Amino acid sequence: MTTPVTQQVDPILVEIVAGTLASVEAEVETAIGRTSRSPMIRDAHDFRAGIHDARMRKLTGRSYSALVQPVVRDFPLETMNPGDVYFHNDVYLSEGGIGHLPDLCVTVPVFSGGRVVAFVQAFGHHDDIGGSVPGSMPSHARSVFEEGLMVPPIRLWDRGVPNQAALAIMTRNSRMPESLAADLDAECSACLMGAARMTELFDRYGAQQVQAAFDTILDRSTQTYRTEILSRIPDGEYVWEDYAEHDGVDEPRLHAQRITLTKLSDGDGVTGGRLILDFTGTSPQAKGPINHAADYSDGVFLAKWLAPILRNLAASPERMAELDVNEGVVPLIEMRFPSPGTLLTPIFPAPTNARTFVILRLLGVLAGVLAKAVDGRMPADQETIRYTGVYGRDEAGREYLMREVLGGGSGGRYYADGEDTIHVVPDSRNLPTEFTEARFPFLVERLGLAVDSGGPGLYRGGLGYDKQIRMLVDASFMSIADRSILACWGVRGGRAGQSFSVTIDPGGPHEREVDALADDEPVRAGELIRIRTTGGGGWGDPLERPVAAVERDVLWGKVSTAGAARDYGVVLTGGPGGVQVDLAATEALRASRRAQAPADPPFFDRGPGYARLSGGREFAEVDHR
Repeated sequence: MTTPVTQQVDPILVEIVAGTLASVEAEVETAIGRTSRSPMIRDAHDFRAGIHDARMRKLTGRSYSALVQPVVRDFPLETMNPGDVYFHNDVYLSEGGIGHLPDLCVTVPVFSGGRVVAFVQAFGHHDDIGGSVPGSMPSHARSVFEEGLMVPPIRLWDRGVPNQAALAIMTRNSRMPESLAADLDAECSACLMGAARMTELFDRYGAQQVQAAFDTILDRSTQTYRTEILSRIPDGEYVWEDYAEHDGVDEPRLHAQRITLTKLSDGDGVTGGRLILDFTGTSPQAKGPINHAADYSDGVFLAKWLAPILRNLAASPERMAELDVNEGVVPLIEMRFPSPGTLLTPIFPAPTNARTFVILRLLGVLAGVLAKAVDGRMPADQETIRYTGVYGRDEAGREYLMREVLGGGSGGRYYADGEDTIHVVPDSRNLPTEFTEARFPFLVERLGLAVDSGGPGLYRGGLGYDKQIRMLVDASFMSIADRSILACWGVRGGRAGQSFSVTIDPGGPHEREVDALADDEPVRAGELIRIRTTGGGGWGDPLERPVAAVERDVLWGKVSTAGAARDYGVVLTGGPGGVQVDLAATEALRASRRAQAPADPPFFDRGPGYARLSGGREFAEVDHR
């Protein structure tokens, strides 16, 4: 409900404050990107900034961020001083805001009139913070103690003076101390700069008016999501689940993440509209590092992490792009977690470095359960992050670590194909070839799209990467990836995309497939590493895809001639000089496929890998509407 103070705030001031918040957030991120040193931060851009008010509410909505709650819990507002910088990366003491130890978080309080009025925060994925393997993401870890240095919230800078002892401890535990020190300095300095910008805002317009504008911004988000988004979900209860396929310790099996979604309103679908997300039915915590500590601070981090999925219900793609996710979504989403000891409620010291398998899957589970509620008007599945890399010694004997985040294809939508090679972290990217070849001992022989990787559908899933690197020296390959057995599901007749795969020396005498969870797979000098990332799921019946669209995909190199016939029932003739549709053969093939189709197919297609892990079942009980 809008407060009296909010009603009195000048609407022009609200727009000025909102624009300033966005500007400060962008300026902080730009400063970090230009002054940091590690490839993961500077080049891959795997970091985020956020601005929060003194009540720890996230004000900016362009992207997710960590939480201020753990800092305020350990350092009350009255103990903070101008020039302070707080640091933490402890998963279990982060209130759910940090998922694994390489995510280092810095927080700077904003002062006006002698008191804390806001916070500027940044967190990012750093190259190495210790642990049993380079990169601090041991895929076979059984304990968080194997994953690196844990730091609870500490005062890293005190009134503008860095704590050199703490910095020395952190850099001493890193295999890349110079990069770590430079990155931390960049992040601290950028957040201090952002805090100064925020102080200027408060000093110019006054604390009471700026805070009233904050309330208005958040109230506006709450009302927008309630009226434009939640109103499109019929009141009722809906259930769906999806799975991670392995945890690095046990043999591959189905690790379930289940959501029971309940939409409630006061009867008209809008007034009092809210969602309950109940995660009961999620599998027990894993022995390996795929757990995510979500059940802190009432699940506030996970609520804001999942909320962007709701934007797909907007009236148009253009409107969807206009909707930010800030703290205003939190009053609309009640989170209900199972008892301690599940994938989402792990008990310390359960390992967590590959928690992306769970939190990324939950994005898809929410999309799937919403699809059941709204007759499929949601995108098919995507898996847009995995870590791959190589490490060892270069030709000069120097130690190196190259690791990057590779995206994948997004799911087809009810109005368009999925996008190719997207990344879940906004503005992040693969490492530039020119940079990696100059710095690391390998050659990038191909960086392109993985043909036929997008799930077939009326609207095709986006394609994943096909990246091939040839090592110039002996090295070790690493991978933290999921969806190598299972696939990104298709919906409403669409089919699953192709899975993740890594092949070393393809076509050579030592050809071998590498497990998606690998810490130190040996690679000889001269051998090629071929990485193919996931394609998004398809939306709608692929036999309904226009023939001209399939022909275009073949001409563009996104679908092979064989794939056109196999997946879409489109017969093409011709050679390298061009292709031509055989309409008679296409009509006959499509008619034959339709005649063979099951009368009551499941609403979701999980691909052939599901049967391997489910005991032969082609679909789950929850896959029918």
